[in-house]
Amino acid sequence: MALGGPTLHSNPILHSNPTMHSGPKLHHQRRHELGQSFQDGGEHYERVRPGYPAESADWLIPAGARNAADLGAGTGKFTALLVGRGLHTVAVDPSVDMLAQLRRTQPAVSAVEGTAEQTGLPADAFDLVTVAQAWHWIDPLPASTEIARILRAEGVLGLIWNQLDTSVPWVRRLSRIMHAGDVLTPHFAPTLGPEFTALEGHLTHWEDAVTTADLLELAKSRSYYLRASEPIRAKVLGNLGWYLREHLGHAPGEPIPLPYLTHTWRAVRA
Repeated sequence: MALGGPTLHSNPILHSNPTMHSGPKLHHQRRHELGQSFQDGGEHYERVRPGYPAESADWLIPAGARNAADLGAGTGKFTALLVGRGLHTVAVDPSVDMLAQLRRTQPAVSAVEGTAEQTGLPADAFDLVTVAQAWHWIDPLPASTEIARILRAEGVLGLIWNQLDTSVPWVRRLSRIMHAGDVLTPHFAPTLGPEFTALEGHLTHWEDAVTTADLLELAKSRSYYLRASEPIRAKVLGNLGWYLREHLGHAPGEPIPLPYLTHTWRAVRA
């Protein structure tokens, strides 16, 4: 995907109740089915999904942190920010295909199969545990217990979400056509177990330079598209092509600044 240097605007926000939540409400079985969509297609995911703004990692990483575990790491898009800041990082993901891409782009990272609920990692081993673009696929209470087990005392849990900035009207319509279901409500805060306290949130506004072809490929990386029948896939791509080329008038290859929000949360092991 074409990446222009992100334009950043930050706006810190604070929530004091660590069990507060108002995010997407998925039945456990449906959440599992959609999460399974990402068991393969690692090369495509790595190529078309955006990265994360550096500000997100800079705000999240606690002073003096040396070791991190990135859970649900996928192809390593957030892992790269941790490694770039000098943290010895272990990446965990249930998808062999995703981890193969991560090992290719981050050969120095220890990449292991596992889940946030069952990491297989040693106890009291990490200063920081991160989950980027994956907490909504995870059962938060057993995951909180497992993450607290592998964190050192007063270690930090970081949760990160990229989402399209649907406060922009054309992006709101784009998200509906793409069925981008990971758009958070304005008062969202992630559900955590009692093992964590002092939840804080930080919001970064940024833009990704994309083309119409990039956006079509981005739609193909969404869980809705991956689980859909061929007629529904064709309808999504047809509607998206019409919207971008005919309705909005974008030419092939034209750079389009796509507005994003990155929600970053941190909480401390109690």
